Amino acid sequence: MDLFTETCFRCSKIITQKYSTSFSLGIRAFSENLRFPIYAIYAFVRYADEIVDTFHDKDKVALMQKFRADTQEAIDTKISLNPVLQAFQTVVNSYAIEFDLIDAFLRSMEMDLNKNTYNEIAYQNYIYGSAEVVGLMCLRVFCKGDDAQYQLLLPYAKRLGAAFQKINFLRDIKSDFDERGRTYFPNVDFNHFTDADKSLIEADIKADFDTALMGIKQLPADSRLGVYIAFVYYVQLFKKIKRSNAKTIVQKRIRVSNSHKLILMAEALFRNKLKLFSYS
Repeated sequence: MDLFTETCFRCSKIITQKYSTSFSLGIRAFSENLRFPIYAIYAFVRYADEIVDTFHDKDKVALMQKFRADTQEAIDTKISLNPVLQAFQTVVNSYAIEFDLIDAFLRSMEMDLNKNTYNEIAYQNYIYGSAEVVGLMCLRVFCKGDDAQYQLLLPYAKRLGAAFQKINFLRDIKSDFDERGRTYFPNVDFNHFTDADKSLIEADIKADFDTALMGIKQLPADSRLGVYIAFVYYVQLFKKIKRSNAKTIVQKRIRVSNSHKLILMAEALFRNKLKLFSYS
């Protein structure tokens, strides 16, 4: 790897560490050759999400259009002076990640620019583009060109991405609804959010988790532990959300402390060693 590209990957690593303790710890559990590629994917999706969620005094539509054009150019020419895009295009071209996945992700980000409420079809499309395809990009890296393995694990990766995103929606209700006016869950009124509404969403997430865990068990050994650690973190967040009533999660952001994450990581290491994967 040349010095320029290595520096770009290191920028992606810093971005990941700054934005997500959970994913940073999980990535550290991957084999060393997988870490930079996953950092690159995370940094790319994080920066796209930043455009729609943060730069309120800027022309977000123009920024997203430029980000999309710059992404396409970087992939096509295999070079970018944007460190995030240079690292990302290197991974895309090295692991033959389909542009359809990238396009679906960017379309979901673009939906956030002008859509505040979602019907069932829009909700499913958003989940696919914002989360499921990110799992599939990572799966391309994990499978290292083995398309048969990728196709086998594809449905499980989608369900894991969906579970993570739905939990994010529940965790971030206050900021999404109060600050941005967004309601992702169809047929839900957060002005009158009930425990019954919450229970239906939680049942859907549990079904995703049940299926996803079957796929985690089948992942290659060099990626399995890292994914399982992220899974365990989100399961713990899910448990805290379940223990909170509807009124509480509308009013405040539920989180897992960094100290508790370290304990969960140790437990995941132990369970992975004994192949005792569970989350009950």
